[in-house]
Amino acid sequence: MSETTMSEPVGGLPVAPVGDRATMRDVAALAGVSLKTVSRVVNGETTVAPELAERVQRAVARLAYRPNRTASNLRRGSARTGVIGALLQDVSNSFSAGLLRSLEDQARARRDVVLTASLDEEAEREHLLVSDLVGRRVDGLVMMPASVDQSYLAADVAAGLRVVFVDRQPRGVAADSVTVDNRRGAVMATNHLLSLGHRRIAFLADLTSIETSRERRLGYEAALREAGVDLDPDLVVTGLRTPDAAEEAAIGLLDGSAHAPTAVFAGRNVVTIGVARALRTLGLSHQVALVGFDDFPLAELLVPGLTVVRQDVARLGREAAEQLYARIEGDTSPPRARVIPPRLVLRGSGEIAPRRR
Repeated sequence: MSETTMSEPVGGLPVAPVGDRATMRDVAALAGVSLKTVSRVVNGETTVAPELAERVQRAVARLAYRPNRTASNLRRGSARTGVIGALLQDVSNSFSAGLLRSLEDQARARRDVVLTASLDEEAEREHLLVSDLVGRRVDGLVMMPASVDQSYLAADVAAGLRVVFVDRQPRGVAADSVTVDNRRGAVMATNHLLSLGHRRIAFLADLTSIETSRERRLGYEAALREAGVDLDPDLVVTGLRTPDAAEEAAIGLLDGSAHAPTAVFAGRNVVTIGVARALRTLGLSHQVALVGFDDFPLAELLVPGLTVVRQDVARLGREAAEQLYARIEGDTSPPRARVIPPRLVLRGSGEIAPRRR
């Protein structure tokens, strides 16, 4: 640590060195022991004499030393870095945030860390971030892809990259996936509204290029067809990326005419928030039924409480992480596609019957 200047203790407490990070060699020099002894102590081995172990621990504290796990793994002949990557769509969204937390819980149990980033439905951003994480030698990758084709990953997968897709199926590459049955959830939501007598049910959703949004629309249309209800293209609005855009679209549909919808099925949580705002602004919260896809914090505190198709986000993250770690630990079985059923949660907003005009 030739370029490092030691700071003096303040009030008897150890002070971190100024300059380069301390190394195991620095700890050994300060403690007056061998590198092997330092290695045994920092790795929790119990074969070191208590007096020597105490000297090493004091030196570790004095130098603010942190073990280099990557270097340790390399010395042991392991290719592990103790890091997994998670590329999600928007970590500020409650769905992605809940998924990330579940992944982190699984990683922490293994003393690993998670490097994460938001893709924002941008394919180019996805390509760049994947390249960066692969370059950092992450042990594996959990992806919620923005691109429509992930064949660019084929070479990395063949070279040993472990990838699990979450929320969306892989395209162009053979890999594990953990998804929700989006079409089934949309059928459940639409059938629920139909069972109450609604026939003019609007569908507001995100970009149709997104697999989940597309599947939810297909479920909505299938339920209407099965019930013998004609599809009205004027009641379908897509490409809604924000609550503000969804609010504006809903206000445009709920114009008070005889052709206005009596119920709305919102295909994503941010869209649901926008529709709920519109209903409140127009004074229709207790007159127009609303079912949203995705739950979110405080949804049950709205008046009326929000009826939603809930995805088991914790299970999505847990199963994705478990599958990824199985691959990291040597599982070479064929790729598996796990599909988790959603659940309809009734809270009031979706139980409003159509008013007679």
